[in-house]
Amino acid sequence: MMKKAIIIGATSGIGQGLARILVDNGYKVGITGRRTELLEELKSENPNSYFIKTIDVRDSKSVVKKLEELTVELGGLDLTVISSGTGNMNENLDFDVEKRTIDTNVLGFTCVADWSYNYFEKQKSGHLVGISSIAGLRGSRQAPSYYATKAYQINYLEGLRQKATKQGQHIFVTDIRPGLVNTEMAKGEGLFWVMSVEKTTQQIYEGIKMKKKIVYVTKRWLLIALILKRIPGPIYDRM
Repeated sequence: MMKKAIIIGATSGIGQGLARILVDNGYKVGITGRRTELLEELKSENPNSYFIKTIDVRDSKSVVKKLEELTVELGGLDLTVISSGTGNMNENLDFDVEKRTIDTNVLGFTCVADWSYNYFEKQKSGHLVGISSIAGLRGSRQAPSYYATKAYQINYLEGLRQKATKQGQHIFVTDIRPGLVNTEMAKGEGLFWVMSVEKTTQQIYEGIKMKKKIVYVTKRWLLIALILKRIPGPIYDRM
């Protein structure tokens, strides 16, 4: 039986690349985002496998209704991938920038995650995947809200994973932690180990197939994660 997935944030980057991989591997995929024209371009590549729903995760009142409509169109749901996210350098602490990041990465993320978990809980199975970031491991003077919201996502996904385990539910929760990927989100100077979307999404798909709890992509970013976690606070504060 054909599996069904919804990707939140499929207009570009990781979400778009992952949508293509899922379709190539026999999924029916609901693709969502704010830019309808980009969703339609993706759908034109395989009209019978993609289902479109224009969603802005910041509009929590309409998110649930549209997700339910999309699930009906798909004929069910096995996998939700939350790939929508935003963040900017904001050393001047412009509150509008911080609020936009929080509205998307915290409020929007939580709305989709809660709806997905509740849906999977009712059907007693399902797989929730969140694209967080290695940025969630420490704070940042350059982009405080982005790094903080990614830490929120990491902890929220862990909480849902714990909840599923405690309930004995056949629900899997995967936290994908990319390093730098060649997308609109890769900002700043002196970037290194920037990965292609193709390589990144292929490794993400492998992690999803294996139902891993935490996936660093590409794999070498696990080394950076281990180093970041071990830098003493007084040293990190001066970086």
